[in-house]
Amino acid sequence: MENHIAKVSTPLPRREGQGGGSAIRVGVLGAAGYTGGELIRLLLNHPETEIVFANSESNAGNLVSDVHEGLVGDTDLRFTDEMPFEKVDVVFFCFGHGKSEAFLKEHTIPSHVKIIDLAQDFRIAGNHDYVYGLPEINKEAITKAQHLANPGCFATAIQLALLPAAHLNILKEDVAVNAITGSTGAGQKPGATTHFSWRNNNLSIYKAFTHQHLAEICQSLKQVQGYLDASIDFIPYRGDFARGIFCTAVIKTKAPAEDVVEAYRDFYADAAFTHYSEKAIDLKQVVNTNKALVHVDCFEGKILVTSAIDNLLKGAVGQAVQNMNLMFGIDETAGLRLKASAF
Repeated sequence: MENHIAKVSTPLPRREGQGGGSAIRVGVLGAAGYTGGELIRLLLNHPETEIVFANSESNAGNLVSDVHEGLVGDTDLRFTDEMPFEKVDVVFFCFGHGKSEAFLKEHTIPSHVKIIDLAQDFRIAGNHDYVYGLPEINKEAITKAQHLANPGCFATAIQLALLPAAHLNILKEDVAVNAITGSTGAGQKPGATTHFSWRNNNLSIYKAFTHQHLAEICQSLKQVQGYLDASIDFIPYRGDFARGIFCTAVIKTKAPAEDVVEAYRDFYADAAFTHYSEKAIDLKQVVNTNKALVHVDCFEGKILVTSAIDNLLKGAVGQAVQNMNLMFGIDETAGLRLKASAF
């Protein structure tokens, strides 16, 4: 892959943020989509950030709030077709999959500018320096990262359901996973399976056993367990709701139930946003938050793990902001204290 890093550059002095510290100056590419809109919403309310530009060629000159109408009254920011990378500290790529690598071959970003890519282009380890941004297992590496690959939405929910089991070394047989996602997971551009009259009162599966997030899921499970001989048999569902992912995973094991539950409690004891729940969980507990909830039910010879996240937040831009906080050495939870829309 071609080198996308410019010659060494000196960052501009930061301005003061709302919280009194130096403001992190942010650029957003692909700012007109669902993830772009959610990211702007978070950054506008973040105590330590300043949005320098929100790039969208098709919407250049238009008010951001004309596209992301939930921001009416919150900002007078306008989309731009310009990309003044020299004026920012970090840039978020809110592109569709496959576009980030192509973009970097055609554009030069100053070496001091951190990159957080929300697409899948750099999630698999290879000939690049991108750190995989799942804080629950890579927190130390994230704090040192210059370039970061933000995990996928299904991948986040499934990994958080299975990682404690990998740590316990019990992923030895094929794991059956079902997960259902809201329509926002398909992006903002209308399509046959996102049209209201098709999606409403309907369910369907897609990409059974072949979903693109399987590669990053298996990569993380191998990282934690040391190996992975078992298959992750993942069946994705399209749900009749706008946002959220609810996941179930069945793990076959003879490990004592108390050991499994304790392993899940311990694994997430210090996590900022992922919590083990002693009670059964539901989707509304996490919608509009950066939280992930995980619960385990034990049966004879198998365990049922349930996990839930908001696909646009912990599954996308919420996690990206969490990673930004870690990369800049500020409070991991800054700008992410969001209340669940539980009713």
